[in-house]
Amino acid sequence: MPNPSIVPITQPRVPFLNPETGFVSIPWYRFLLSLSQLTSGSDVSLGDLQKGPPTLTIDEVNAIIDKAAGDITPSQDGLLAQIAELQKQVQAQDLYDCCNALISQVTELKKQVEALQMQPPPRQFQRSRYGSFYDTTTQTATTINTAKAITFNNTDLSNGVYLGTPTSRVYVDTPGIYNFDTSFQLDKTSGGLAEFYFWFRLNGTDVPDSASQIRIQGNDAEIFSSLNYFFDLNAGDYVEMMFSTTSLSVELLSVPATAPVPGIPSIILTVSNNIGGIQ
Repeated sequence: MPNPSIVPITQPRVPFLNPETGFVSIPWYRFLLSLSQLTSGSDVSLGDLQKGPPTLTIDEVNAIIDKAAGDITPSQDGLLAQIAELQKQVQAQDLYDCCNALISQVTELKKQVEALQMQPPPRQFQRSRYGSFYDTTTQTATTINTAKAITFNNTDLSNGVYLGTPTSRVYVDTPGIYNFDTSFQLDKTSGGLAEFYFWFRLNGTDVPDSASQIRIQGNDAEIFSSLNYFFDLNAGDYVEMMFSTTSLSVELLSVPATAPVPGIPSIILTVSNNIGGIQ
């Protein structure tokens, strides 16, 4: 039985899809119908061909074209060119769909960026960590010219800054820049001249250039002093306040409350980390 004739695509080449209906154009439908007849046994129905490319995958269309191309004789060279053109249009349609998907993604990302520009994400503040500590005992040196740690026996406020063991150690649980602000009451219990030294230790090591010197003279020569120091700390670091004196008569004095004056701690320390501000 002779092969059915193949309907040619007229020149100039017509679009694969009818722009008005969105379906396969009539010349292409006739051409695919003739291909279908040549490739009897294909799973693709005429109804599928009439509905257009959305019902056919690229592999399915290429399979039909390849099957038809295999049945073409050398005298049908013109048809080979038409089949090649059909393959190009099918591939172009697939590329077009892919580009459309990418364009949609880019458009959505652009909208998100524009939304961020109009309403930037809220700025977050660093978590507040703080502590307030004091001691109600008089602290004295046991040996002259020997470092001794100042201790605390009361916690007034604490959030992430806390006393450790021994109670001279002030720990932090959050990285940040901390301000250590301290004040203390000195006294000398006998006449003569003596010197009092005060400095900081970080994790058991003296902090370079953190010392202060106070010269005190005479019996009951009370002196009040205060200072502050910034530390860049990691979670788990601890700070200590150290002192040394040239005379055992110099002490950190604590005085009980006497109306109308409240008690005088030997030392008061406040620690806070709200220096960094907005992060």
